[in-house]
Amino acid sequence: MKKRSSKLSMMFLLLMLMNGCTSRVLDFTVVSSKNIDMSKSSTFIRGKTRVTGEDKMYIIIFIPTGVAHLKEALDRAIESVPGCVALLDGVIYSKFFYFPYVFGESSYIIEGIPLIDPSLANHDDIPLYRKIELDQKGQIKKTEYLSEKEYMALKEKIVKDYGEIRFNNSEQLY
Repeated sequence: MKKRSSKLSMMFLLLMLMNGCTSRVLDFTVVSSKNIDMSKSSTFIRGKTRVTGEDKMYIIIFIPTGVAHLKEALDRAIESVPGCVALLDGVIYSKFFYFPYVFGESSYIIEGIPLIDPSLANHDDIPLYRKIELDQKGQIKKTEYLSEKEYMALKEKIVKDYGEIRFNNSEQLY
């Protein structure tokens, strides 16, 4: 019985020493560390996938190797997408663990949806062709990126259909 209680207390002590936690610091709608030309905001594109940035520092024995900075994590997330100027609908986490007198780590993690300024983006990464569907009021209903092959096939179909409609209508006029 005594052996069992000493094992349990040793395990409890070990778990207490190896503590760590991740805490949610902030939820945000828009955040940026870059200068944004808001006069071009109507041309900004919302990214499709979330991006993550992280800045961390280590603690060796009891000596920290630096300080984790939230701005660095934000810059890394923004710079991971060409033309990104801000992050939308995201969250910031603070993460920490420390095994006393051995090793530890502290970090900031930020994730969100990139807001892209096409004029700053590498144009090779942004698809050149897009199909936009409008509703009856002229509002954008759906946007779809197309490859050049898909675009040419759609264009050919539209020209063919339009030509037939135009030709049929012109026959009816005469």
